[in-house]
Amino acid sequence: MKNVMILTGAGQIGMAIARRMGYGMKIFIGDKRMENARTISRIMNEAGFDTEAMEMDLSSRESIRNLIAEAQKAGPITMLVNAAGVSPSQAPIEAILKVDLYGTAVLLEEVGKVIAPGGVGVTISSQSGHRMPALTPAEDEQLACTPTEELLKLDLLQPENIRDTLHAYQLAKRCNEKRVMAESVKWGEKGARINSISPGIIVTPLALDEFNGPRGDFYKNMFAKCPAGRPGIRAPL
Repeated sequence: MKNVMILTGAGQIGMAIARRMGYGMKIFIGDKRMENARTISRIMNEAGFDTEAMEMDLSSRESIRNLIAEAQKAGPITMLVNAAGVSPSQAPIEAILKVDLYGTAVLLEEVGKVIAPGGVGVTISSQSGHRMPALTPAEDEQLACTPTEELLKLDLLQPENIRDTLHAYQLAKRCNEKRVMAESVKWGEKGARINSISPGIIVTPLALDEFNGPRGDFYKNMFAKCPAGRPGIRAPL
């Protein structure tokens, strides 16, 4: 038996974190596209890690529970790295809300039920969650505390109140941050910690979809205005 890490989202940021933190652990890599999970699993196994690829749909509670159940067979779950999600150029409004917002909330809830004492978790939010006008205190509280299965029924998440896919993404990432705040209390009761990080623009395949998408000029303008004058790159591991 080994300590177990769950990595959701077979992408570059998640793999970088897993490689930094996961040596000596059994790492379960979940992604909706099995070929992506297998690719990251192969790269890590060839570098000396112990990983297993699984198909997982972040928008499905059943799929999340299946991944957790399989991971528990290998040992106590002591780490969660959530890097799963879709970007504004990759999916319609409904899918962004179902995956990035609802799915992340479910994942934090379900892993929080089984996280081992001393365990840790991180979910990758985004600077986009800080780039829209502030919500009201009541709206922030709704995003943080509404029962998970009722989240998508909130007024502020109804189609008539969402301008476009970027706005949906920003709301999802704001919800991620607020959800982590609420879940951290529950995780803390088990002696575990959960945090959210909001990276700036890091060059990954997902980010390249945005650079080359309909909002490409918007992103290039952000590069020009940032202190470095360019997007971030992943450091060698």
